[in-house]
Amino acid sequence: MSKKTELEDRKEGKNLYSYQKGAIDKIFKLFEEAPDDYHLLYQLPTGGGKTVIFSEIVRQYLKHHNKKVLVMTHRIELCKQTSSVLTEFGVVNKVIDSKANLNDQADYSCFVAMVETLNNRLNDDKLDISDIGLVIIDEAHYNSFTKLFKFFSKSFILGVTATPLSSSIELPMTDNYDELIVGESIESLIENGFLARAEMFTYNVGLTSLVVGANGDYTVKSSEDLYTDNDMLTKLLSAYEERSKGKKTLIFNNGINTSLHVYDTFRAAGYPIAHLDNTNSKKERALILRWFKKTPDAILTSVSILTTGFDEPTVESIILNRATKSLTLYYQMIGRGSRILKDKKTFDVIDLGNNFHRFGPWGDNLDWQRIFRSPNYYLDSLLNDDEIESNFRYEMPDDIRAEFSNSQDVSFNVHETYINSIRNGESSKVVLERSIAQHAKICIENSEDVYDALALAKLLGDDIDFRINRYTKCISKSTFNFVEWLKGDYRKKLNAYLRANFDEVFESIHGYAPKD
Repeated sequence: MSKKTELEDRKEGKNLYSYQKGAIDKIFKLFEEAPDDYHLLYQLPTGGGKTVIFSEIVRQYLKHHNKKVLVMTHRIELCKQTSSVLTEFGVVNKVIDSKANLNDQADYSCFVAMVETLNNRLNDDKLDISDIGLVIIDEAHYNSFTKLFKFFSKSFILGVTATPLSSSIELPMTDNYDELIVGESIESLIENGFLARAEMFTYNVGLTSLVVGANGDYTVKSSEDLYTDNDMLTKLLSAYEERSKGKKTLIFNNGINTSLHVYDTFRAAGYPIAHLDNTNSKKERALILRWFKKTPDAILTSVSILTTGFDEPTVESIILNRATKSLTLYYQMIGRGSRILKDKKTFDVIDLGNNFHRFGPWGDNLDWQRIFRSPNYYLDSLLNDDEIESNFRYEMPDDIRAEFSNSQDVSFNVHETYINSIRNGESSKVVLERSIAQHAKICIENSEDVYDALALAKLLGDDIDFRINRYTKCISKSTFNFVEWLKGDYRKKLNAYLRANFDEVFESIHGYAPKD
C-alpha cells in the first residue's frame, strides 16, 4: 500500500498505520508476558495518534479479556475527545464527570474519567473498580495521576505520552513505571509523510530577569514583566511580520496579561487576532476556534490552554512568546503546528524564549530511554540562561548589513574578549576599547570619508546596546543608570575614534590615503 493510500484510508475511521499496528503488537506481547500489575509506558510524538492506538488496544482487550478498562485524562476536553474516538472504534464507554450518574455502571466495560473527578468518586467509594484489568493514562507525564495508583494495585497500567519526562523533578516516571516502549520518532513520521517539518527561526532574548518557581519553570509574574515590555512586544511584532505575515498563527504566552498585551499590539497594527484563555466560557471558546479555523490569516494568542487536545491542521506558524524549562511543554507547543494537510509539508516556528538553544531542534534524536531512566542527568545537562546568552551573537538585519558589504565579518565576541583580557591580566576596559576599534574599522571599510563613517556609526545602535549588555553581564555590574551611561559613552568614544583615526585606518585597509 502506498503512503498516500495509507494516509487516505486512515481518515475513513478505524484503519491503522503500519507503525501503529507494530506498537499495538509490542504492547500486547508485554500484556501476555508481564504480571497483572505491570506498569508500562509508551512514548509517541504529538500527532502520531496515541488516542487511536490505545482505543484499538481497548477494543482488542475487551474482546479477549473478561475484565473492564478505565481510561484517565487530566482535562475535560481530552475526556470527551477520548470518548468519541473510543466510540468510533466500537467501544461503548461511559464518561465519569462531575454530573455522571453511576447507577448504570454495571452496564459498561469501559470508563473514561478525569483524574480529579475519579479521585473523588473512588474516595467516596462510588465506583466499583474490582474488575478493572487495564488502566490507560493519557498524558502520563502529569503527576496528578500517581495518587490514584494505590486503587489499581492489581491492574495492568499503560501510560502514554509524547515526552516520558515527569512534570516534577521530585517524582521521576521511572519510580512509577517498570518499562518504556519508544514509538516512532518525529523524524521518521516526517520522512514518511505523517507529520509536517518545523522550520525554526530563533531570536535571541535576554532572560536573566526571569525567576524559576517551585514547579521548576519560570514564574508567570517574572515572565509577564519581561514579555509585556514594549521592546519585547515590538520584537514579537517584527518577528511575525518578517516570518509569519499572512499565515495562520498560534502565539503561546506565559500569562493572561501578556496575551492581552499581544492582542492589543496586533490589533493596533491592523492584524486579525483573537485572545483565548481559561476564563473564556465554552461558548466563547467555540466561537473563537471556529473563527480561527475559517480565517486564512488568523492569529490566535493564548495561555497554554491549546497545548493539548487541540488539533487544527491549517496552522502554518507557531510563535513561542515565552521561555520554558519544560521539554514536554516545548514539544507540545510546537506539535500544534505539525498536523499535515494535502498542500502543507512544513510549518514555521518562531522562538522568542531561547527554547531552541535550551532543548535543541524539535524532532531532535533524543534518547528517551536514557531520559526515562536518568531524568536528572538529562536536566543537569541543559544549558542555563547565562550559558545560553554568553553564546549569543548579534545578527545584523539584512538592510543594515548591506551598508557594510565591504566587511567580511561584522561580529565581535564580547565574552571571549573579556575572558582573554582577564587571562592576560588586563583591565576589563580593554574589551570596550577593542570593540570600538572593530566598530570603527567596519565603518571605515565602507566609507570614502569620515562623514560617511560617522553616518554608518549611527546604524550600529542595536549592536552597541547588545555589546554593552554582554559586557555588563561579564563584569557583573548592571544597574540601569550605569548601563545607560555606558551606552552613551560608547557612542561618543566611537565618534571621537573615527574623527581622530579615520585617515590612518583607511590607509592601513586600502594601502592609500583617502582623497581630500
